[in-house]
Amino acid sequence: MMEEYVPSKLISKYLEYLEYERKLSSNTLKSYLNDLKDFDLYFNGNLEKIDFRDLQKYISSLKDKNAKTVAHYITVINSFYTFLVNENVINENPCLNISSPKIPKKLPTYLTEDEVDKLLNVNLLTPYDYRNKAMLELLYASGLRISELINLKIMDVDLVNCFVRVFGKGKKERIVPISDIAINYLKLYIERYRPIILKDKVSDYLFISNSLSNISRQGFFKIIKKECKRSGITKNVSPHVLRHSFATHLLKHGADLRVIQELLGHEDISTTQIYAHLVNEKLKEDYQYHPRNKIYKED
Repeated sequence: MMEEYVPSKLISKYLEYLEYERKLSSNTLKSYLNDLKDFDLYFNGNLEKIDFRDLQKYISSLKDKNAKTVAHYITVINSFYTFLVNENVINENPCLNISSPKIPKKLPTYLTEDEVDKLLNVNLLTPYDYRNKAMLELLYASGLRISELINLKIMDVDLVNCFVRVFGKGKKERIVPISDIAINYLKLYIERYRPIILKDKVSDYLFISNSLSNISRQGFFKIIKKECKRSGITKNVSPHVLRHSFATHLLKHGADLRVIQELLGHEDISTTQIYAHLVNEKLKEDYQYHPRNKIYKED
């Protein structure tokens, strides 16, 4: 039986810094630990003595992994050594001249505006249908992450001023305005149908499951799949696809990229710029219908 891996003091101290000062999520911390575990075991714990050539050899040993995985390893290792330099444990970061492999940009899947209309056209028969309608309208109106949506509390929704208070990655708070349509269905759900679902129970969470707890990630996935089937949408739609759709449609209708960055809770504008690529690709696709373009193609 293999011995359980115990992180070194340096790695443990680094992870504490990420958790308490950077306020990274538990999933991100696990991901960083997994990468550092492989790195630590490769060098038998001698991480303070690693130089540029040692790192090159290690990266060469990752040749069976894809470019995205290798790039993540390099990012984590570079961050770790930057921390050690700042803590005066070492004098120089051995990663300074290490370059990450180029990762081809994959444009995210999104729904057209017609597809969104079909998806949001929920058959309203039961209290759960009204809950589902409110969730879908809110998700498309705000671009929330699924984790942000399912953890919303009643107190986070301001029906008068039309916004929700969201706690995103690193527990960072942001205020997101929402549309009149989303507000109307949220109000209807909260005032009329949420008490029916809760029966005589009490909960701080906004969206309640049939087990009377907040709705789970898996539960919401099932709702989206069910509504896609009902509306005839054949794309593989996840909550994140609605987030992509929210951003793409805003940009298409003239919203500023910096505003979209704030609404989505992106730390880096480069993360948001992928939506500009989506809109540009659509413009190129539509340009084929230019009459002069047709003439040149026929020639």
